[in-house]
Amino acid sequence: MPRVRTPAVAGSFYPAQPSTLATQLDTWLEQARVPGDAPPAALIVPHAAYVYSGGVAAAAYAALWARRTARTRVLLLGPSHFVPLRGVAYPEVDLLCTPLGDVRLDEGLRERAMRLPQVTASTGAHEAEHGLEVQLPFLQRVLEHFTVLPLVVGRGASDAVAQVLEALWDEDVVPVITSDLSHHLPYEQASRADRVTAARVLSLEEPLDAGSACGAEAINGLLRVAKRRGLRPRMVALRSSGDAFGAHEGVVGYGAFVFDAP
Repeated sequence: MPRVRTPAVAGSFYPAQPSTLATQLDTWLEQARVPGDAPPAALIVPHAAYVYSGGVAAAAYAALWARRTARTRVLLLGPSHFVPLRGVAYPEVDLLCTPLGDVRLDEGLRERAMRLPQVTASTGAHEAEHGLEVQLPFLQRVLEHFTVLPLVVGRGASDAVAQVLEALWDEDVVPVITSDLSHHLPYEQASRADRVTAARVLSLEEPLDAGSACGAEAINGLLRVAKRRGLRPRMVALRSSGDAFGAHEGVVGYGAFVFDAP
């Protein structure tokens, strides 16, 4: 019997009804789609509930239309919100379930990752983790043939992420880094802080800290390797929860970035 990770946040962070979920995603993706885009080398996307950041994430995921029929392996990295962790960790499962169906875990990438000393197994760290889960339905709508290796990232693990990327990032691998930006600042202050963070991402300037992005470690690892590979980042969306609902007392920032090959 295959080992399955069941959804933890379907019905709260995103719709649990498959048809409702598919329609919502397809609407955002079609609005964001730019015909003729070259396949992206990597993405940075947010991971809040879809009502807050779904449209921002779609602005980056729309770039994956260029890989729609290609066989793609997605290396999905984001912060460990609930379980203290050193290094990075994968789940000991075979399938990742969403309302849209099952996503197969990439066994080849997992076997290669297991050879790295900073990579461990922690199914528990993935059980309640929303940051990675909310990316799966987007991938299911834009890619026809893909597998995924989800990795949660511990504090202070920027070097570990960079080493994982260097070891696993082949031509058919697309790293997707998930991170929200500033947290619980007044709207104008958050907007200024997020623009500074976005400028640093676009300049491949690291390290970011946890106050700039909750997934700073994963972003830092990506920026380091992207600089070595000569990738060109571009920002495709930058908004906050205040833009979604108008409440400006304490907002969370969301950015979406696409990294193009040189």
